[in-house]
Amino acid sequence: METPEIFETRSKLTDLQASVDAMRAEINKIIVGQDDMIDMIITSIFSGGHVLIEGVPGVAKTLTAKLIAKAISTSFSRLSFTPDLMPSDVIGTLVYNTKTTDFEFKKGPIFANIVLVDEINRAPAKTQSALFEVMEEFQVTVDGKAYPMATPFMIIATQNPIEHEGTYRLPEAQLDRFLFKINVDYPGKEQEIKMLTMFHNRNDVNDISLIKPVLSSAQVMDYRKRIGTFHIDPNLISYIASIIHHTRNNKGLYLGASPRAAIALMTASKAYAAVNGRDFVKPEDIQYVAYPVLRHRIMLTAEKEMEGIKTDDIIKQIIQSIEVPR
Repeated sequence: METPEIFETRSKLTDLQASVDAMRAEINKIIVGQDDMIDMIITSIFSGGHVLIEGVPGVAKTLTAKLIAKAISTSFSRLSFTPDLMPSDVIGTLVYNTKTTDFEFKKGPIFANIVLVDEINRAPAKTQSALFEVMEEFQVTVDGKAYPMATPFMIIATQNPIEHEGTYRLPEAQLDRFLFKINVDYPGKEQEIKMLTMFHNRNDVNDISLIKPVLSSAQVMDYRKRIGTFHIDPNLISYIASIIHHTRNNKGLYLGASPRAAIALMTASKAYAAVNGRDFVKPEDIQYVAYPVLRHRIMLTAEKEMEGIKTDDIIKQIIQSIEVPR
């Protein structure tokens, strides 16, 4: 027989878990074989962080982001970053009002709850800088006046790792503002067969209208607040700090993780535990989210890059070298 404490804990997670399952079900009406990406985006929504999705063309990066936004009752906007895009095209601009003889701020597409930024690395540094303030402080300052974003606010950015012509490397300071960098690979053969069958049954159309909202903005903010209170053992906090400090002392890394990365690792671990139906963090949660949290925040030395070593390889080595608290 369950103790009252266990029953109470599980009952607190019932609505949250139902929302997660409902979101997965809605996305899986169209998307097949990208369960990890979907779970990571849901985790980031509950963490209050931004996501950078990297993958070759055609692996449903943009489509998944659009479906996630459709499954939440929030405002959505899409930006396609190009070399000629100006900061004012992102955040908005001051417009002269002839009736009031004064300038009024016309908000740009960044003013939405979920903002999809396609091909983020195709815009130059001047345009990239337009995202710095809004990603960290959730506001835009124009002519000395701050304009706060509606909550929840989240940027889902995509980029292609193959094409480098006409692209600009994202500044390290901006990369550090992304909670996750999610690497998206090709689906397996069985998953691709299922995808083709579903697409055929829909008459070769990805009908986004099939996706129904299953989560409200108020629910997202409530879940974030509750997840923040989840239990994490002091030994696990020490474990997170050890992982971060090992990135700073690793001979294969030119740049280690920042204190912001440590906070992101703890926050994401709590949210990932919630996505998996728990109100407490396990070492496995920390290990799983360590890869998307750290892979874009650390830099390999030139020697390791020449050897073909990836950042994920270093993260794996670090995790394996630290004793897991039990």
